[in-house]
Amino acid sequence: MRALYNVLFAVFFCLSAPYYFWKMRRRGNWRSGFRERFGRYGTSLKHAVTNRRVLWIHAVSVGEVRLCPQLIRALEQRLPNLKIVVSTTTSRGMEELHKRLPNHVEKVYYPLDFRGCVARALAIIHPDAVVLVEAEVWPNFLWKLRERHTPVFLVNARLSARSYRGYRRFGFLFRRLFGTLKGVGAQNEADAARLFELGCSREAVQVVGALKFDTAKLDDRGSLDVSMLMRQIGVAEDTPILLGGSTHAGEEVLLAEIYQRLRARHPRLFLVLVPRHFERGKEIGLDLSARGVKFIYRREITSATHLEPGTVQCLLVNTTGELKYFYQQATVVFVGKSLTAEGGQNPIEPGALGKAMVFGPNMQNFEVIAARFAEGGGAVQVQNAAELERVLDELLGDAPRRVELGRRALQIVKANTGAMERTAEMIASHLRRLEGIGTPVPG
Repeated sequence: MRALYNVLFAVFFCLSAPYYFWKMRRRGNWRSGFRERFGRYGTSLKHAVTNRRVLWIHAVSVGEVRLCPQLIRALEQRLPNLKIVVSTTTSRGMEELHKRLPNHVEKVYYPLDFRGCVARALAIIHPDAVVLVEAEVWPNFLWKLRERHTPVFLVNARLSARSYRGYRRFGFLFRRLFGTLKGVGAQNEADAARLFELGCSREAVQVVGALKFDTAKLDDRGSLDVSMLMRQIGVAEDTPILLGGSTHAGEEVLLAEIYQRLRARHPRLFLVLVPRHFERGKEIGLDLSARGVKFIYRREITSATHLEPGTVQCLLVNTTGELKYFYQQATVVFVGKSLTAEGGQNPIEPGALGKAMVFGPNMQNFEVIAARFAEGGGAVQVQNAAELERVLDELLGDAPRRVELGRRALQIVKANTGAMERTAEMIASHLRRLEGIGTPVPG
């Protein structure tokens, strides 16, 4: 089984490598830490973990990375002597790690799932326990950890229907791997049932809730003064703002066309687009220009920028890490990757700010969370572009309804916090019971 997997993985890697290297180069800063992707970590990491009990946390990309600061704080309160190493897969994830985590937490790239790469990484870090944030299961990594008797925990575990089908289809490979997990924090009962079917033991799985609710900072109004920024480009304080957050290909054009029609009934309306991948900014700008939408890029705005009202109709945010600040200024929010793409983006952040929000039918990655907002009256879920336009029109003309949507969304966020503490306690209680965790490899 292992031999077959390793042959197939090598073939897949060779076929897909050109695309992924192109993608890495497009996003920039790909050379930094490149050797780490092959398990070749520097001496500074080796010195930092020598003679220490190490907890390795793996957060795949930006979304998972953002869960780490609070989880680490909760774990350090319970297990103060652990040295924590956090890994990620993407360059943007690494940027977030350095931005959000203190210096005493080590940050590395996760190794490719080749046996040699995994063995090198484990020989240096020799973790006493590993925490996987969300379900990304790499066989060689888990096989090596099992050989070392290293406990592995899976937190914030959710399984979309697509992921569940995939793991079931290859149950002959994944069932025993899921069975090795010492602790699993499931987001809800449905995910717990799927995890049982995939091989997790009933003793290991606990329903703790979704960690993302705990990351919503209810009292954080941020450091970017969006109101001043908008005034610089001629947008008054009381201007109604339609914001598309974390949009994907096709959604920016759709919102621009809807915006142009809505202006007939809401002439002061202003559009803000925050694409999920900022590097698509040039492509989106060409689409906006082709439709006659006057816009300005966020990066073009400096302290010297002062535009007359009406000069631009749209702000295209081609920066990273600023979406939450623009949410604060929005009148109505559309949550992206939910209409022309599948998966959806996180609706908790606008919900925590008490914003009236709308999302499309494709919220598979946030299925239960989206259902809580929609069923609880904290959001409106639409099925197509025509319905989106109708709902946006209604909300822009109905302030009391917007307020009520926002009030209920905030209630839902507050009612679902606490998963972070429950998750940290699940991990800590397991580790307290274990002695001689892991099998350190002699340096």
